[in-house]
Amino acid sequence: MTWEAWFTLGILAAVLITLIVTEIAPYLAMMAALTLLSTSGILTAQDALSGFSNPGLMTVAAMFIIASGMQASGALHGIVDKILARPKSIPAAMFRLCVPTIFLSAFLNNTPVVATMIPAVKSWADKIDIPISKLLIPLSYASILGGTITLIGTSTNLIVSSQFEQLTGESTFSLFSITIIGLPVAAIGLTVMMLFFSKWLPGRKSKPAFAKLREFTLDVTVAADGPLVGKTITEAGLRNLKRVFLAEIERGGSLLTAVSPLERLKGGDRLTFAGDTDALSDLLAIRGIVPSNHLGETPLEENRPERCLVEVVLSPHSAVLGQTIKDSQFRDRYASVILAVARNGERVRGNLGSITLRAGDTLLLETRPNFARQQRNNRDFLLVNDLERESIRHNKAWVAWIILLSVVISAASGLTSILNAALIGAAAMLVLGCCSVSQAHRSLDIPVLVTIGASFALGTALYKTGAANAIADLVITVSGGHPWLLLVAIYVTVSLLTESITNNGAAILMLPIVLHITEQLSLNPLPYVFCIMMAASASFATPLGYHTNLMVYGPGNYSFKDFLKVGIPMNIVVGLATVIIIGLTFPLVG
Repeated sequence: MTWEAWFTLGILAAVLITLIVTEIAPYLAMMAALTLLSTSGILTAQDALSGFSNPGLMTVAAMFIIASGMQASGALHGIVDKILARPKSIPAAMFRLCVPTIFLSAFLNNTPVVATMIPAVKSWADKIDIPISKLLIPLSYASILGGTITLIGTSTNLIVSSQFEQLTGESTFSLFSITIIGLPVAAIGLTVMMLFFSKWLPGRKSKPAFAKLREFTLDVTVAADGPLVGKTITEAGLRNLKRVFLAEIERGGSLLTAVSPLERLKGGDRLTFAGDTDALSDLLAIRGIVPSNHLGETPLEENRPERCLVEVVLSPHSAVLGQTIKDSQFRDRYASVILAVARNGERVRGNLGSITLRAGDTLLLETRPNFARQQRNNRDFLLVNDLERESIRHNKAWVAWIILLSVVISAASGLTSILNAALIGAAAMLVLGCCSVSQAHRSLDIPVLVTIGASFALGTALYKTGAANAIADLVITVSGGHPWLLLVAIYVTVSLLTESITNNGAAILMLPIVLHITEQLSLNPLPYVFCIMMAASASFATPLGYHTNLMVYGPGNYSFKDFLKVGIPMNIVVGLATVIIIGLTFPLVG
């Protein structure tokens, strides 16, 4: 191999190691790789940036806006409310929940589908007396399976088809090209869930981690004639306490939330702290602080119009990941106070300020009533509470459905390309008022788009330098060049990469390697490309492997082991089904 090939392989190894062992965002690692490949001269500027002008990338962006229009218009709420009804068993409930989820996820980005379904499912589970933990993992898995049914069901399918066309010059894939594989695999996956998941999944009711507010909050009073009267929070020494945070002040019947450090104390103020309740003795040791006269419920259990208790899940894009609560300046960023943190289905105990925040953590926040509306599309959070719906444009729901169906029909019939159909559909959502410009802007998952665009540079470098050819030779040697063994090896490799890095990154990196393999062995490339699409999407084993898994992690009160228990068998079943169906449907030899 040339030095360019070795250099590219070194960058690939560095990117993989970085993403596996560190918390550095994938888009930063991919952009670093793009920079090195461009500045070293391995790629021209046009090659390095070609991914950002890729039709697949633009189609993904347009589909984000179409999904935003469906969500903002309330088009998804109606179908949820009408179809769920009152099933008589857990498998029947899974069927009623998963079938519409699979259908919707086949044509929409599954993140807004699951985000819309979570609050509805939580309410529905309470009504039919089924533990929420029996339903939310099936919801996530159904959305993943639905994404494999069409070319627009997941960004991975769009990107792989677009990269295939770019590398080979062939325009092969239509909207339903993958349906012959995705649909039976989805049916098999749904059957497995209905037969086994009611026994395998835990039977936990919702919100056990934050059920008793008094377990992590305490309140004290400012002595009327004490030395703290007239001092600011900071001057009183209440700002940087090690074991507790000041959450709110009750003063003369009114409430101050997310208290400013410049707020001045008055005699009789009732101070509510969150954190380690064993720190009460530390608080009472401060001159001017006396025990509260309120011996009943914690004040947070009282309904107050000035206050809103909200549960949020930290997304992989959150700006506070890897920081302690104290260092993250969470109160200043979001005008909210973290009352407690849950992880792996259980509340994290101990010093609240020293807890390092991770993707998937569920936070209980005390905030102001407009928090949900302001942050509902913030990429830092996957909101899981029942969001306020006054801004939903219900009168536009039927318009959004017409737009979506028009996009699907026009792309499926060949009337126009998938890119043009998606762009027209996105424009229609905006022009006809299904979503606002700001909602459309917030719906664009910029880190995902940047990751995809930058990943193309690394894939192009593998192809251009011959590094992909070298890896292909190694894979051929290991598999003995047998078409069926190659199919299995490709599926397993992409699946492992997806769990380690990102689904789009894994697919983009593997495609040039697979094309070299099929070219050298004179194999039909299509079944192997479909194998990449399926393996990159079928990520069930960990909550961090796929966005929707992360979204249901906290609300379902799952532990990491819960995902391993049902996700590993699901990975195996879906993988076997995919390989067998592909092998029986398509000729492997070209």
